[in-house]
Amino acid sequence: MDTDRLPGCYRHPERDTGIRCVRCDRPICPECMISASVGFQCPECVREGSGTGRRPAPHAPRTLAGGAVAADPRLVTKILIGINVVLFLVAQAVPGLPVRLELLGRYVEYYGAPLEGVSTGEYHRLLTSVFLHTEWWHLIGNMIGLWVLGGPLEAALGRGRYLAVYLLSGLGGSALVYLLTAPNTATLGASGAIFGLLGATAVLARRMRYEMRPVIIMVALMLALTFVRIGGMSVSWQAHVGGLVTGALVTLGLLARGSGRKRVLVQWGSCVAVFLLAVLLIAVRTADLAALG
Repeated sequence: MDTDRLPGCYRHPERDTGIRCVRCDRPICPECMISASVGFQCPECVREGSGTGRRPAPHAPRTLAGGAVAADPRLVTKILIGINVVLFLVAQAVPGLPVRLELLGRYVEYYGAPLEGVSTGEYHRLLTSVFLHTEWWHLIGNMIGLWVLGGPLEAALGRGRYLAVYLLSGLGGSALVYLLTAPNTATLGASGAIFGLLGATAVLARRMRYEMRPVIIMVALMLALTFVRIGGMSVSWQAHVGGLVTGALVTLGLLARGSGRKRVLVQWGSCVAVFLLAVLLIAVRTADLAALG
């Protein structure tokens, strides 16, 4: 018998968990956790009330990060996949669209044309590039990663917090690409955001005291593949590293312990801090390119 294994949730025995109800001490998974003033309670204890003979006011189940438990825990993931697929099809049908949306720091389309790129004020490229793919295999690979990593994270964090991780990871990856690559190097794809979900998964697994070796191996393999050329195309390690670090930092803040307004303040304060860090990197690079004339 493996004595190091965590117990299974009393309602979902197949789900290992390190969290217990503060009242009855039964193990509970993120889906069954209901945030209390101190720690978490199971659904049965919440329904039973505090022992005063009165039923408590209705309590909506909360995720591990304090978000509302949704009926469809993969809704945001499905929407993100849909956006990526639609934009891929539109990009195939509209010539020149990728050039207007991909991440480029500073370039001239032809001699005598005006300067274009993020450094000229086209800051939308930092996020539009995250939803853009021009090769079907690139799209399929990223969408598989989004489905596999995104679903469990959305269920554990809640829709709003999960979306914050995804978007900030994409922005963080783009910011590092903008900072460290040649200004005329085009970059696109959801890889930075996907690596952000990978970083978030590692933090969540650590918080839940899951076995970390599979997660560490997955991170190592995906980082190793970052430096492999696929189909003659090089992969942006800057987007992968930037997304990975951003996703981990944001999730550390979202999984901060505590309850009530203080916890919410720490969570969204962490998101704002990471966003401002990305803005700082973008501002530094913009100033650097502007000095070149």
